[in-house]
Amino acid sequence: MARQHAAKSQQASTTSPTLVVDGMACLRHWYSCKDWVCGGQWKEYMDVLKRWVEAFTSAGIRLVFFFDGVVEEQKRQEWVKRRRRVNGEISKMFCYIKQHGEQPGRELFCLPSGLATFTRFALRSLGQEVFCTVREADYEIATYARQHGSMGILGQDSDFIIYDSAPVFSVTKLWMKRLTTVMYDRQQLCRTLGLAVTQLPLLACLLGNDIVSEGQMQHIRDNAMATYRKNNPTPHPGAPQGQVVLAVSQLVSSLWKKEEELTGLVPQSLNLSAPDRELLMRGVCFYLLPGQKAHIDDISALPSAFDKHVSPEILKACREKHVAAEGFMVYSVVCEGVTECSNTLEDEEDAELLPQALVYKPCRQRIYGLLLLRQDGSTVDRPAIKEWFVFPGNPLKEPDMVHPVPVSLPAGDPPTLDVLWFSSGPEVSALRLTTFLSIFECLDISELYGAIEDPLLAALCLTTYIVLQVQTLSQEDVDAYLSQAVCLRLKSPQELQQIELPFLSSRAVQLGSLYVRGLSHLLGANCASGCPLPSAALMPWHSFDGRLFHSKYLLAHSGTEKTELLDSDPSCLSVFLLLREKLTETCRKRGRVLESRPNTPKQSFKTTPGATYRDRHTALWRKTCGCSSCRNMKALLLSCGFGLSVTITAGETS
Repeated sequence: MARQHAAKSQQASTTSPTLVVDGMACLRHWYSCKDWVCGGQWKEYMDVLKRWVEAFTSAGIRLVFFFDGVVEEQKRQEWVKRRRRVNGEISKMFCYIKQHGEQPGRELFCLPSGLATFTRFALRSLGQEVFCTVREADYEIATYARQHGSMGILGQDSDFIIYDSAPVFSVTKLWMKRLTTVMYDRQQLCRTLGLAVTQLPLLACLLGNDIVSEGQMQHIRDNAMATYRKNNPTPHPGAPQGQVVLAVSQLVSSLWKKEEELTGLVPQSLNLSAPDRELLMRGVCFYLLPGQKAHIDDISALPSAFDKHVSPEILKACREKHVAAEGFMVYSVVCEGVTECSNTLEDEEDAELLPQALVYKPCRQRIYGLLLLRQDGSTVDRPAIKEWFVFPGNPLKEPDMVHPVPVSLPAGDPPTLDVLWFSSGPEVSALRLTTFLSIFECLDISELYGAIEDPLLAALCLTTYIVLQVQTLSQEDVDAYLSQAVCLRLKSPQELQQIELPFLSSRAVQLGSLYVRGLSHLLGANCASGCPLPSAALMPWHSFDGRLFHSKYLLAHSGTEKTELLDSDPSCLSVFLLLREKLTETCRKRGRVLESRPNTPKQSFKTTPGATYRDRHTALWRKTCGCSSCRNMKALLLSCGFGLSVTITAGETS
């Protein structure tokens, strides 16, 4: 199919066929590693991504990736609903681990914390073109594919069928060995339903989506079904939802007068109240791309949430870095005034460990302070950031309003962003590092900058911060964190896969996720400080592996000698002791004394023949979204049977 597309393209001589990839939809497809509860097997994951990219590029296909960059306010309630549902699944997962001491089957599968964030950087490191969106991702993906004449969109969101854009390929049906999948034929769908492509947006809204809820148009569907049954005594075979799709399609087709049939808007003949008509119009316009009638205006010119607190140059740099997937957290704070964090693997029954949202709140406040507070110390018009952070006990009914806190530097007032971001020279470089470490109150470890590798400096900074914030963290926990960071450098993905764990500790699972979430905060602080460390140094595949950490945790809490903990490697032991000494010294200065508290879990677990890693190919895709839009559109696809099996690299379909 790529050759077919290239032959049709006027730019075939200079441009490879382009496949636009919905990165968020691919995360479950990409993360096929054996372990997922311990925090992620990041080196193995990097290998998976590399092979995946090479499969397409070797076939002559250019890939362009898009990732969600914002949660639009009109979709916030749907986001909250999904987060609450996942919280329930995480609770079941921890119950299973505490009962059985092993990873549950894929029916309780949860993506490792931070996967979407770090995947963007992983793909960039592989030389791929990656974009982070500033509005609804589906809209930006469909717009890019249409404007650039792309051969298709690889994803799974049913909204891609509604947009008048490129063909849609299913990622869940993708077979990498031969690059075959299912292509959904938009034109065939319209022929089956008796609709024009421009009428699909109204159909989607009447069926229910993230803008127009299913319940708001229930009366329209009821009337359509009544008419459909009257006109079709012998119903169309298939599921009831499929019949609803056909009934509403017939209604939509009957609404337009001859001269209106290609407008794609809401016909006057559809009897609606003024609020419902306005809502439906907004929903229909959501699907109209640039160049199509009544499309949504470009938002690049909209004012920032805090434009009076930062210069236009900073705003421009924020947006550019965000769109290019080079930054993290900064854009959402400065330009949106909102930050969010999805579910983390946290045990709601563990009262000893604070949720990661609370552990990292002080450093976030200092990041906000660096970005937004005036240098004169004025508290007039002090901004507040809306935080939507998911953690046990947070009902997510409204955002937490979090105020910035100034960063304290030894030399006095913190520098301006203009200095940190745009100036150069040795003094500025030192200032960036000082600012970064001060956000985590770890300035003492600057003495090791240049003496140890950057990923180890990052690991030391993060572990020290966690110790200062979590009073229940023990010496054994610290030894596990530091030893795995030191030993990881010498281990291949294959060696990490072969690590045997006698059982799983629910506490270690939460500590693993806590660490990875901390890496994303290091990333945000690094971006805000002008990037004193290369972003690569903050990536988990350089300082963390879930199985390795879990094994070190079990060894440390069972009293294993330090030599064995460091794999009997003198060099690793020497580095470990250096890091440990610096951490202990930094904490002691702040009145935090680490204590030894071995916490070896009991091994008397129940056994169960439940689903294992072998089930991943059958169970991975059982868990789907469940919102009305997906349910109804899946019914539409299945009832109309318009999916076509294709080979993406071949010149013909099969």
